[in-house]
Amino acid sequence: MPKKRKKGNKKIKPILHIFCEGEKTEPNYINSYLQNVHPANRLLKVIKVENTRKNTPVQLVEVASNLKKDKSTPNADVFWTVYDREAITKYPDSLHKEAQNKAKSNGINIALTNVCFEVWIILHFTDLTASYSSFTDLKKNSPLKAELQKIGIDNYDKSEEQLFDLIANKISKARKRAVTMNQATLESSYTSENTPHLLNPYTQMHLLLDAIDEFVIENF
Repeated sequence: MPKKRKKGNKKIKPILHIFCEGEKTEPNYINSYLQNVHPANRLLKVIKVENTRKNTPVQLVEVASNLKKDKSTPNADVFWTVYDREAITKYPDSLHKEAQNKAKSNGINIALTNVCFEVWIILHFTDLTASYSSFTDLKKNSPLKAELQKIGIDNYDKSEEQLFDLIANKISKARKRAVTMNQATLESSYTSENTPHLLNPYTQMHLLLDAIDEFVIENF
Protein backbone atom coordinates (compact mmCIF):
# COMPACT_ATOMS: atom_id res chain seq x y z
CA MET A 1 0.00 0.00 0.00
CA PRO A 2 1.28 3.48 -0.78
CA LYS A 3 2.35 5.48 2.24
CA LYS A 4 0.01 8.20 3.33
CA ARG A 5 1.37 11.68 3.00
CA LYS A 6 1.85 13.48 6.23
CA LYS A 7 -0.24 16.55 6.54
CA GLY A 8 2.00 19.52 7.10
CA ASN A 9 1.00 22.75 8.71
CA LYS A 10 0.22 25.06 5.86
CA LYS A 11 1.62 28.48 6.53
CA ILE A 12 -1.08 31.12 6.46
CA LYS A 13 -0.08 34.24 4.58
CA PRO A 14 -0.66 37.49 6.47
CA ILE A 15 -3.13 39.96 5.04
CA LEU A 16 -2.93 43.74 4.74
CA HIS A 17 -6.42 45.07 5.45
CA ILE A 18 -7.43 48.54 4.20
CA PHE A 19 -10.54 50.34 5.47
CA CYS A 20 -11.57 53.40 3.48
CA GLU A 21 -13.79 56.32 4.40
CA GLY A 22 -14.94 56.86 0.84
CA GLU A 23 -17.17 54.30 -0.83
CA LYS A 24 -15.78 54.82 -4.32
CA THR A 25 -12.90 57.27 -4.77
CA GLU A 26 -10.30 55.73 -2.48
CA PRO A 27 -11.31 52.06 -3.01
CA ASN A 28 -11.33 52.57 -6.79
CA TYR A 29 -7.86 54.11 -6.70
CA ILE A 30 -6.34 51.50 -4.38
CA ASN A 31 -7.92 48.52 -6.13
CA SER A 32 -6.76 49.87 -9.49
CA TYR A 33 -3.26 50.33 -8.06
CA LEU A 34 -3.25 46.70 -6.97
CA GLN A 35 -4.52 45.47 -10.32
CA ASN A 36 -1.94 47.47 -12.26
CA VAL A 37 1.12 47.28 -10.02
CA HIS A 38 0.52 43.99 -8.19
CA PRO A 39 -1.75 41.89 -10.44
CA ALA A 40 -0.82 38.67 -8.61
CA ASN A 41 -2.77 39.94 -5.61
CA ARG A 42 -5.99 39.13 -7.47
CA LEU A 43 -5.27 35.42 -6.89
CA LEU A 44 -3.32 35.54 -3.65
CA LYS A 45 -5.56 38.15 -2.01
CA VAL A 46 -3.05 39.13 0.65
CA ILE A 47 -4.11 42.77 0.34
CA LYS A 48 -7.80 43.49 0.83
CA VAL A 49 -9.78 46.70 0.58
CA GLU A 50 -12.47 45.77 3.06
CA ASN A 51 -16.16 46.49 2.58
CA THR A 52 -17.46 48.61 5.42
CA ARG A 53 -20.35 50.94 6.10
CA LYS A 54 -18.26 52.86 8.61
CA ASN A 55 -17.10 56.24 7.40
CA THR A 56 -15.87 58.45 10.24
CA PRO A 57 -12.24 58.35 11.40
CA VAL A 58 -13.14 56.87 14.80
CA GLN A 59 -15.50 54.29 13.31
CA LEU A 60 -12.90 53.14 10.78
CA VAL A 61 -10.24 52.73 13.45
CA GLU A 62 -12.69 50.85 15.65
CA VAL A 63 -13.75 48.40 12.95
CA ALA A 64 -10.11 47.79 12.04
CA SER A 65 -9.23 47.29 15.71
CA ASN A 66 -12.10 44.85 16.22
CA LEU A 67 -10.96 42.72 13.30
CA LYS A 68 -7.38 42.79 14.53
CA LYS A 69 -8.51 41.58 17.98
CA ASP A 70 -10.64 38.78 16.53
CA LYS A 71 -9.30 35.36 17.55
CA SER A 72 -9.39 34.17 13.95
CA THR A 73 -7.14 37.00 12.73
CA PRO A 74 -3.44 36.06 12.38
CA ASN A 75 -1.08 38.15 14.49
CA ALA A 76 0.94 39.08 11.41
CA ASP A 77 -1.96 40.84 9.67
CA VAL A 78 -1.51 44.57 9.05
CA PHE A 79 -4.23 47.21 9.23
CA TRP A 80 -4.62 50.59 7.54
CA THR A 81 -7.41 53.14 7.62
CA VAL A 82 -7.79 55.74 4.87
CA TYR A 83 -9.73 58.92 5.48
CA ASP A 84 -9.75 62.67 4.95
CA ARG A 85 -9.44 65.55 7.36
CA GLU A 86 -12.61 67.08 5.85
CA ALA A 87 -13.97 70.49 6.86
CA ILE A 88 -13.62 71.29 10.55
CA THR A 89 -17.40 71.75 10.71
CA LYS A 90 -17.76 68.09 9.74
CA TYR A 91 -14.93 66.54 11.75
CA PRO A 92 -13.68 68.62 14.70
CA ASP A 93 -10.08 68.32 15.83
CA SER A 94 -11.19 66.36 18.89
CA LEU A 95 -12.60 63.59 16.69
CA HIS A 96 -9.36 63.24 14.76
CA LYS A 97 -7.37 63.19 17.98
CA GLU A 98 -9.59 60.43 19.33
CA ALA A 99 -9.12 58.40 16.16
CA GLN A 100 -5.35 58.84 16.28
CA ASN A 101 -5.16 57.81 19.95
CA LYS A 102 -7.27 54.70 19.28
CA ALA A 103 -5.15 53.82 16.27
CA LYS A 104 -1.90 54.20 18.18
CA SER A 105 -3.06 52.11 21.12
CA ASN A 106 -4.31 49.33 18.83
CA GLY A 107 -1.53 49.25 16.25
CA ILE A 108 -3.63 50.61 13.38
CA ASN A 109 -1.98 52.64 10.62
CA ILE A 110 -3.58 55.81 9.25
CA ALA A 111 -3.33 57.34 5.78
CA LEU A 112 -4.90 60.77 6.19
CA THR A 113 -5.14 63.49 3.58
CA ASN A 114 -5.84 67.10 4.50
CA VAL A 115 -8.20 68.40 3.37
CA CYS A 116 -9.46 65.63 1.09
CA PHE A 117 -8.26 62.79 -1.14
CA GLU A 118 -8.22 65.10 -4.15
CA VAL A 119 -5.06 66.72 -2.77
CA TRP A 120 -3.35 63.43 -3.59
CA ILE A 121 -4.90 63.47 -7.07
CA ILE A 122 -3.62 66.99 -7.75
CA LEU A 123 -0.09 65.89 -6.87
CA HIS A 124 -0.13 63.59 -9.88
CA PHE A 125 -0.10 66.73 -12.03
CA THR A 126 1.59 69.54 -10.14
CA ASP A 127 3.07 70.75 -6.87
CA LEU A 128 0.67 72.06 -4.26
CA THR A 129 1.28 74.60 -1.52
CA ALA A 130 -2.16 76.13 -0.99
CA SER A 131 -4.45 74.92 1.78
CA TYR A 132 -8.18 74.38 1.39
CA SER A 133 -10.94 74.34 3.96
CA SER A 134 -13.13 71.66 2.34
CA PHE A 135 -13.61 69.56 -0.78
CA THR A 136 -15.97 72.24 -2.12
CA ASP A 137 -13.29 74.90 -1.63
CA LEU A 138 -10.65 72.72 -3.28
CA LYS A 139 -12.85 71.80 -6.24
CA LYS A 140 -13.63 75.46 -6.86
CA ASN A 141 -10.25 77.08 -6.27
CA SER A 142 -7.53 74.46 -6.86
CA PRO A 143 -5.86 73.29 -10.11
CA LEU A 144 -7.89 70.03 -9.96
CA LYS A 145 -10.52 70.90 -12.56
CA ALA A 146 -8.08 72.37 -15.08
CA GLU A 147 -5.63 69.47 -14.77
CA LEU A 148 -8.34 66.83 -15.14
CA GLN A 149 -9.72 68.57 -18.22
CA LYS A 150 -6.31 68.14 -19.84
CA ILE A 151 -6.74 64.36 -19.66
CA GLY A 152 -10.36 64.37 -20.82
CA ILE A 153 -12.32 64.55 -17.55
CA ASP A 154 -14.54 67.60 -17.91
CA ASN A 155 -16.82 66.97 -14.95
CA TYR A 156 -15.01 65.34 -12.06
CA ASP A 157 -17.05 62.81 -10.12
CA LYS A 158 -15.78 60.99 -7.03
CA SER A 159 -17.02 57.74 -8.56
CA GLU A 160 -14.92 58.25 -11.71
CA GLU A 161 -13.73 54.71 -12.47
CA GLN A 162 -11.33 55.62 -15.29
CA LEU A 163 -9.37 58.16 -13.27
CA PHE A 164 -6.60 55.82 -12.18
CA ASP A 165 -5.92 54.56 -15.70
CA LEU A 166 -5.50 58.15 -16.87
CA ILE A 167 -3.04 59.13 -14.14
CA ALA A 168 -1.25 55.84 -13.41
CA ASN A 169 1.88 57.00 -15.23
CA LYS A 170 2.12 59.97 -12.87
CA ILE A 171 2.24 58.08 -9.56
CA SER A 172 6.00 58.32 -9.08
CA LYS A 173 5.82 62.10 -9.44
CA ALA A 174 2.89 62.25 -7.02
CA ARG A 175 4.95 60.39 -4.44
CA LYS A 176 7.85 62.80 -4.77
CA ARG A 177 5.59 65.84 -4.66
CA ALA A 178 3.84 64.49 -1.56
CA VAL A 179 7.17 64.32 0.29
CA THR A 180 8.06 67.86 -0.81
CA MET A 181 4.61 69.24 0.04
CA ASN A 182 4.51 67.60 3.47
CA GLN A 183 7.96 68.88 4.34
CA ALA A 184 7.07 72.43 3.32
CA THR A 185 3.86 72.28 5.36
CA LEU A 186 5.73 70.95 8.40
CA GLU A 187 8.36 73.67 8.17
CA SER A 188 5.70 76.39 8.18
CA SER A 189 3.55 74.81 10.88
CA TYR A 190 3.48 75.00 14.68
CA THR A 191 2.69 71.30 15.01
CA SER A 192 4.29 67.99 14.00
CA GLU A 193 3.56 65.01 11.78
CA ASN A 194 2.01 63.32 14.84
CA THR A 195 -1.06 65.49 14.29
CA PRO A 196 -1.56 65.34 10.51
CA HIS A 197 -5.11 66.69 10.76
CA LEU A 198 -3.57 70.04 11.75
CA LEU A 199 -1.25 70.10 8.71
CA ASN A 200 -2.73 71.59 5.54
CA PRO A 201 -2.03 70.62 2.80
CA TYR A 202 -0.83 67.16 3.77
CA THR A 203 -1.17 63.55 2.66
CA GLN A 204 -0.05 60.12 3.78
CA MET A 205 -1.30 58.26 0.70
CA HIS A 206 2.23 57.69 -0.55
CA LEU A 207 3.01 55.97 2.74
CA LEU A 208 0.14 53.56 2.18
CA LEU A 209 1.37 52.76 -1.33
CA ASP A 210 4.88 52.21 0.05
CA ALA A 211 3.43 49.87 2.70
CA ILE A 212 1.55 47.94 0.02
CA ASP A 213 4.69 47.54 -2.09
CA GLU A 214 6.78 46.41 0.88
CA PHE A 215 4.08 43.98 2.02
CA VAL A 216 3.97 42.40 -1.43
CA ILE A 217 7.75 41.97 -1.53
CA GLU A 218 7.80 40.37 1.90
CA ASN A 219 4.83 38.03 1.47
CA PHE A 220 4.42 37.02 -2.16
